[in-house]
Amino acid sequence: MLSEKMLKVLNGQINKEMYSAYLYLAMSAHSESVGLKGFANWFYVQYQEEMEHAMRIYHYIHSQSGKVELLSIEKPPSKFESPMEMFEKTLEHEKFITKSINELVDLAIEEKDHATQIFLQWFVTEQIEEEANDNEIIDKLNLAGKEGNGLFMIDKELEARVFTPHPVTEED
Repeated sequence: MLSEKMLKVLNGQINKEMYSAYLYLAMSAHSESVGLKGFANWFYVQYQEEMEHAMRIYHYIHSQSGKVELLSIEKPPSKFESPMEMFEKTLEHEKFITKSINELVDLAIEEKDHATQIFLQWFVTEQIEEEANDNEIIDKLNLAGKEGNGLFMIDKELEARVFTPHPVTEED
């Protein structure tokens, strides 16, 4: 059974994951509007992943007999100067999410909530991957420069990304 404090922060994490999805959907829409279909695809896949993350927590709360409370989602920015700006904002945001996940783990340890601590390990691993992916794309954008063939090649590479759902059940 979840403590009231743990329940509150898990519900807050659902909100953060939903905002993440909303942010990446905004980045996808912007990319599409400026002709960067590969970037649009990458951010759309990221949107899908973040929705899955939110639902993973949603199901976990229910599996622990908790009550999900959905909070208001802040409006994300909708215009970006460049692909580099989007990925810098993405990395900054993922670092914020990593910090939030780490704080959840710290609380689970403090409360000796072993079930939640185990549940959150998936997110810890996921955040390592998220930040590494963002850093890799930022490195490629730095090598490519602001425009031209390099940007075109990266756009084509990002167009190949596909969403692979992880089963999300009440047992997660």
